[in-house]
Amino acid sequence: MMFPTHDGPTENSPFHATIITVFPDMFPGPLGLSTTGRALGSVWSLDTVDLKNFVTGPFGRVDDSPFGGGAGMVLRPDVVGQALETGGGFQGRPCYYLSPRGQRFTQAHAVSLAKGSGVVLLCGRYEGLDQRVLDHYTITEISMGDYVLSGGEIAAMAMLDACLRLLPGVMGNQDSGTEESFSTPLLEYPHYTRPAEWKGMDVPKVLRSGHHAAIKAWRKEQAERITRDRRPDLWEIYTSGMPPDCFVKDE
Repeated sequence: MMFPTHDGPTENSPFHATIITVFPDMFPGPLGLSTTGRALGSVWSLDTVDLKNFVTGPFGRVDDSPFGGGAGMVLRPDVVGQALETGGGFQGRPCYYLSPRGQRFTQAHAVSLAKGSGVVLLCGRYEGLDQRVLDHYTITEISMGDYVLSGGEIAAMAMLDACLRLLPGVMGNQDSGTEESFSTPLLEYPHYTRPAEWKGMDVPKVLRSGHHAAIKAWRKEQAERITRDRRPDLWEIYTSGMPPDCFVKDE
């Protein structure tokens, strides 16, 4: 699939994402479909930087064995550094390295990034990246969760999707992002649509009542019940009345 690429943000697509990866053909992947796909080239733009283009010598590699021994291979600092320096630069955008040891990515991060001009995402592979790259450049390590993937590409897609859907013009109803799980400590309430009866189960009467105050109260009650039962950690935060920085603050 062909998709628009730019050297940086443009007037028509002010949010620009750069992906530095060993597998550029993985992009845009699912980001090229549905709402984010329809907005690609207008609301946001994408380019990829192939690390394999920066190897040197007849037997050049993007990785090498780790000093001190151990299993696996490590991405070389000279290869990654050259890609960072010649791949268009950060252009004022934050750069993140997808890493299981990074700070956990949250909805608050997504909201903050969606207000900016874009992001540069460095996708790790193998056993990781030479630490000197992180120390030399202004790169923040970030994690999508407490698990390990084969590489940073899938994590980068998830991170981008969380940001892109918040951009004006991406979601059909811009209010859709304001009542979701992790916008507050409460998980989201249940949803129902037509038909009103399905396999012997009816849509709750309150949702068909047209009584907006009652519907709002029901949804809050359901969100509280689900959060209390499924995420005691979030319930404790909610009942304390002091949401931490991982949740989106009202402005």
